[in-house]
Amino acid sequence: MKKIISLVVIACGLLAATNANAQAKIGYIRIDDVVGLMPEAAKIDTLLQKYQNDSLNQTLNNIVQEYQYKDSMLTKVDTSKTPKQILNQLRTDVNVLAYQIQNWQSLAGQAYENKQQQLLAPLYNKAITAVRTVAKEKGYAYVLSKDAFLVAPDGDDMLPAVAAKLGFKIPPNMSTQQQRPAPVGKPNQ
Repeated sequence: MKKIISLVVIACGLLAATNANAQAKIGYIRIDDVVGLMPEAAKIDTLLQKYQNDSLNQTLNNIVQEYQYKDSMLTKVDTSKTPKQILNQLRTDVNVLAYQIQNWQSLAGQAYENKQQQLLAPLYNKAITAVRTVAKEKGYAYVLSKDAFLVAPDGDDMLPAVAAKLGFKIPPNMSTQQQRPAPVGKPNQ
């Protein structure tokens, strides 16, 4: 909420400043829209799904198997002859593994987000470079995130120009009304 308020305040300040200087053009765009429409984004979605299935799910299976093995060493095997140091280490390992299993959703979510950021970083850089290039070509003095506006004229939406610059088309079912930020009071998703 603070982010939205600060963006609105910044946008209002920039709009007020540009009213004094009528020559400054302001454009707006959502970088997430650009990245989501890029053809490479579908490949990244596939890679992330494969990462989820092959890496994260397999890691959980390995942790569960290791937990079961070490737990069975503590409960099913005669531990009277096992040195105390080894028993303490096994107990510590079992506790750590139990923690990882109990908190797996959070740990896997963090790992997934890190992988997602790593894979999407080049696309975001490409999109930002294209936005800067289009802004320079079209004479925009300022380009703001579309989320900063509650109301904005369609003429200053830079998505079509950036999409053309990057060589992809905007789907016909994606109108400028659908790209607008959610009304105040509704959470953005």
